[in-house]
Amino acid sequence: MILVADSGSSKTDWMGYSPEGNITFSTQGINPYFLNANDILKIFSKKKEFAAFADDVKEIYFFGAGCSSPDKIEVISNGISSYFTKAYISVEHDLIGSAYATCGDKPGLTCILGTGSNISYYDGKEVHNGSHGLGYILGDEGSGTHFGRKLITSYLYNEMPADLSFDFKEMFGIDKESVITNVYLNAAPNIFLASVSRFMADRTSHLFILNILKEGFQEFIDTNIKDYPNYKELNCHFVGSIAFFYQDILKEVCKKNQVTIGKILQKPIEGIYNYILRKEGILTP
Repeated sequence: MILVADSGSSKTDWMGYSPEGNITFSTQGINPYFLNANDILKIFSKKKEFAAFADDVKEIYFFGAGCSSPDKIEVISNGISSYFTKAYISVEHDLIGSAYATCGDKPGLTCILGTGSNISYYDGKEVHNGSHGLGYILGDEGSGTHFGRKLITSYLYNEMPADLSFDFKEMFGIDKESVITNVYLNAAPNIFLASVSRFMADRTSHLFILNILKEGFQEFIDTNIKDYPNYKELNCHFVGSIAFFYQDILKEVCKKNQVTIGKILQKPIEGIYNYILRKEGILTP
């Protein structure tokens, strides 16, 4: 059996191939900046159905947020190998998986707009990482954490319009103390911030929300896309829930900035999975 995973901070999507049939499932996000190898082992151990096929897994291809340095890759590899003891394990950055799913064998920019945000240039064969992806404190422009932070601060500073402020309080019931606890004391503050961004989902027609989205996407373009001098000559692909669910606004802002949009995928897992199976010779090109 071959397993392929695409992981963000909030969720990990898995697809598996075997001659007997394919499987799909999900686990919580597996990010080495927030979890250690033992935490990862516990994630698999809690899913009882894994035990039925753990020994049959021979190869695992994991593409994840935070897997950009040897020590973080080792955390993921050690955690997975502790459970899938008979498998060859490959761990790479989620930007590489996104490039496989969107660009295929053609050059382009691949962008992630989900819980966090990032970008890279893919030359058709290799991903070239830039100076981006600074995380939810220093970066993550246009991401779920970015928009969650904007919403929370506007609410706590009493800058949010009264009608929205009432709905926000009803939905989340947060105050200054609970925010400080979740952001500065609890684990995975980025997931907490990103969870608040769902407030925008049914309110994109409200001028306040619309402006937050436009400004966030503009900041992503200015900080990330325009850092590549030839961005106007390349297709710019997007993956992630923020890009997918707010794609009409994203397209509008990109058009204004002469950014040519290629694919917009909510989840890149199927594209990554098919790429790996073609590489293995299981699927024909």
